[in-house]
Amino acid sequence: MSSRTVLGVTAGALLIAGGAGGYMYWQQADSVNKQDSAAKAAATDFAHDWSARTLGAATYIGTSGSAAADNFATATAALGKGPIKVDVTKFNRDGDTATATLHVAWSLADKRTFSWDDPINLAKQGQAWGVKVDSSTSLWHPKLQASDAFVVRQDNGLRGEIRGAGGSGIMINQKVYDISIDPTKGTDASIGQLQNVLNITGLVDKLHTAKKAHSQALIPVITYRQDDYIIYQNGIQGLSGVVVTSRQQPLAATRTFAQPLLGGVGPVTAEMIKKHPNTYREGQIAGLSGLQAQYDATLRSTPGFTITPRSNSAAVLFGSKAKNGKNVSVTLDPRVQNAAETALESQKGKPAAIVAIDVKTGNVSAVANSPSYGINRALTGRYAPGSQMKIATTYALLTHGFDPNTVVPCPTSVFVDGYRIGNFEGETAGHPKFTEDFAKSCNTAFVKASSGFSDTELQQAANALGFGVDWSKQVGVNGVFAGNVPTANGPTDKAVSVFGQGRVQGSPLAIAVMSGSVARGSMIPPALVTSPAPGGSRTAKPLDQNAVQELRKLMRNTVTNGTATAVKKVPGGPVYAKTGTSEWAEGGKTGVNGWLTGWQGDTAFCVLVEDVPKGKSGGDTAAPVAAKFLTTLANS
Repeated sequence: MSSRTVLGVTAGALLIAGGAGGYMYWQQADSVNKQDSAAKAAATDFAHDWSARTLGAATYIGTSGSAAADNFATATAALGKGPIKVDVTKFNRDGDTATATLHVAWSLADKRTFSWDDPINLAKQGQAWGVKVDSSTSLWHPKLQASDAFVVRQDNGLRGEIRGAGGSGIMINQKVYDISIDPTKGTDASIGQLQNVLNITGLVDKLHTAKKAHSQALIPVITYRQDDYIIYQNGIQGLSGVVVTSRQQPLAATRTFAQPLLGGVGPVTAEMIKKHPNTYREGQIAGLSGLQAQYDATLRSTPGFTITPRSNSAAVLFGSKAKNGKNVSVTLDPRVQNAAETALESQKGKPAAIVAIDVKTGNVSAVANSPSYGINRALTGRYAPGSQMKIATTYALLTHGFDPNTVVPCPTSVFVDGYRIGNFEGETAGHPKFTEDFAKSCNTAFVKASSGFSDTELQQAANALGFGVDWSKQVGVNGVFAGNVPTANGPTDKAVSVFGQGRVQGSPLAIAVMSGSVARGSMIPPALVTSPAPGGSRTAKPLDQNAVQELRKLMRNTVTNGTATAVKKVPGGPVYAKTGTSEWAEGGKTGVNGWLTGWQGDTAFCVLVEDVPKGKSGGDTAAPVAAKFLTTLANS
């Protein structure tokens, strides 16, 4: 019993002791909780002040609130004034020190959010907790140094280039200068002076419109090549509100070099953004015309956007680096292209075109147009080919056993189903052999010689030579015209088709293909863009070798004794050619176009001169241009 009493007393003593210990534990736990809460509250308050951009209100240990606020403003200025959300995600206290992790989500101007975890230290000073500032590190990001700052870089990357034969630089990246107006700084006087220097009207009006709308966006004015910018540089330097920035942009050798084909590059239009909102954005550079527009998806770079520490530009904290665009490869040969453009200078901006093709490969080596801006008539034009079509007519005759030494009369005119068909300017050659009919380009002789043609015979011969078959995929240029020789719908239609009138149409390229086929002895679909790889087969299709041998003789005779004597004495070897003169009527107006097609060595070509003077033929107008082209090419 006493034993139980002792045990009972002992047990009671233990209970009392246990009660006292529990009281002390609860007191200590309450103190711990208060310290944790106070430290965590300091971290939470700091996160709130950061979100509200009131950094000067926070409690700091190691610096003042104003110093911290100034440092924040300097370090984060590049990130802009977008909303910030800062939350405490981790917290740990150890005595009078604590650590916390803040998750920062900063909304940037382009609707992207820059997020990161920022570890901070806290300490108790006296009875208050505050954010501890270390002079060797930044408070705002773990990868910023103490006096560091965020740097935001917008990098558009380099646009792909257009490269020609042998990798030659057809349109390569070079420095350009964008001139624009800052409406917040521009004045009537400064922008008026800019107008005078650049000879561009309406800039002051644009400034007024922007100021009225309280716009801060730059107003684009013009982009200059480096050589052009130097001319205006001194006149615009120092003008208030005039902003000049440089960048790289693909440029051809000159502003006019193959321009209708290659096209241009510039700021995207509002229409482009509206039509393709997921592709284009304001201020972006894109292809606006020609191959630059057609292959914009290939050439266009992927813009980069990076945020880095000022102290280490290689450390990308957010974003991605720009990706350069891919190159487009074309078959243009700068030497041939320059020769073609030099030859067209004689036209002084009047409509004309030259196409050249490498005979061996079928690759297009030159596409030149006059005027040098605007319509790509060399590839997309649709014209009556005139006597150029006699090449196909003759091929059809020769493949059916026709002897070119046959006498075929060349009267002033013939009648087909009551319709009178005559020669250009009413010439007659009497009763010559067909070889002379070809050399002198006698329409009436061709009508007589082809009188036995079926409705599709000319069509089949032209197609065999590459005229009128669809090789647009192989060329890789939008809108290219391969020519058309419809099935004849009657004797008259058939008769006028054999000398390239009526419903027959072709482009300079289609006619050059025909000459290249005769020179080569096979038809190869032409190519111009080779990368990205175009579609369609380019397998050579052999021609009747006896027929092409006779055609070559006839075309050479046209140069030595016929209508193409203007190219007889050009340097570079013998020329084979056929002249053409085609009539046209449009909108109540009528006129004549002059043609010459042929080849010299490995260069097949076609020259078109539109709307030639009355009484002039292809031999008078296109042949001299061809002579200039071949002479320049031989001497280059």
